[in-house]
Amino acid sequence: MKIIQINATCGVGSTGKICLSISKLLNEKNIENYILYSSGQSDFPQAIKCSNEKYIKTQALKSRILGNYGFNSAKSTKKILEEIDTIKPDIVHLHNIHGHDCDVGKLFTKLKQDKIKTVWTFHDAWAFTAYCPLISDCEKWKKDCKECSEYKKFSWFFNRSELLYKRKKELFSDVDMTIVTPSKWLAEIVKCSFLKDIPLKIINNGINLSIFSPSPSSFRKENNIPREAKLILGVAFNWEKRKGLEIFISLSQKLDKKKYKIVLVGVDEKTKQDLPPEIIPIERTRDQKALAEIYTAADVFANPTSNDNFPTVNIEALACGTPVVTFNAGGSGEILDESCGKVIPEGDLEAFEKEIIKICDEKPYSESDCLKRASIFDENNKFSEYVELYRTLCES
Repeated sequence: MKIIQINATCGVGSTGKICLSISKLLNEKNIENYILYSSGQSDFPQAIKCSNEKYIKTQALKSRILGNYGFNSAKSTKKILEEIDTIKPDIVHLHNIHGHDCDVGKLFTKLKQDKIKTVWTFHDAWAFTAYCPLISDCEKWKKDCKECSEYKKFSWFFNRSELLYKRKKELFSDVDMTIVTPSKWLAEIVKCSFLKDIPLKIINNGINLSIFSPSPSSFRKENNIPREAKLILGVAFNWEKRKGLEIFISLSQKLDKKKYKIVLVGVDEKTKQDLPPEIIPIERTRDQKALAEIYTAADVFANPTSNDNFPTVNIEALACGTPVVTFNAGGSGEILDESCGKVIPEGDLEAFEKEIIKICDEKPYSESDCLKRASIFDENNKFSEYVELYRTLCES
């Protein structure tokens, strides 16, 4: 059995970490596998880079001009198809393939022609919309995405939403494919899309519990955070609007500045300039042990996301013994139960703030209960479900 995974990154960000973890598990089982990726750098032996950042930027610009998001990137797609020809996989496992590094038209034509069994893990909604990875309150994707009101976020001049929707529907509906969603939330949405008749399986995201666990931490000392201060933590790969940056800024203005300290991890230089001095910004890190130390140092992990599929940051916090507060938006709340945190109605900022204060001051959730909940999402168990899926598909 040979497996190829295709994703924008390898080992970086949530999808990149998932790919790498699956690949390492396959290695343990002596199953030949490779990761085709395009952005960043990886020294993982089976990682094959198919593009570069400069080319991706030019293709992103081309996509904005022509309005054909997902159907550019001829050069990097050629490399991907050549690797498929060389490796001759039994299964191609797709993840995030809309990072301006792959022409999905050419890729799916290849998968169909060669009759390659395909697994596609949906980390967002891009596969069944014209342009949008995130669907918020729009339901035009249920029919045709005609007259998309969001198209200018992806195309400067042309609204090709109806055309792109039709192209995707034709491409993705007729292939030997199994869809995987990490959350029940996204699974229910897929069942309302043009992909409703494609086999679907829910496999939760998992994390490495040998890395993410309660860890001795000097983080408070290094950042001059007093021992008696309550540390409120937020972590994101990219602090875009849906991650709740504005909510943290609002919290920093309301909370007692001596008693509560807000730390945000994953902050770039541009975002740092927008933050008030009360928020402690930490740059994005690839050092997961260092990240585990930050989680451990926190009193509460706050995730005010408005549209996340199944955020692994929630699990990472729990695995370090830190309770979580999040909104009932997307699949974020599915990770918690009443023993380890609180799910707040989306948009209820007052309740969100009150729960953060309650957890900091009263500590209603024990470290042991957080760890118990996190153990459900051990990556060895969760990603073994992918291995079983591969085997089932190869035998069918």
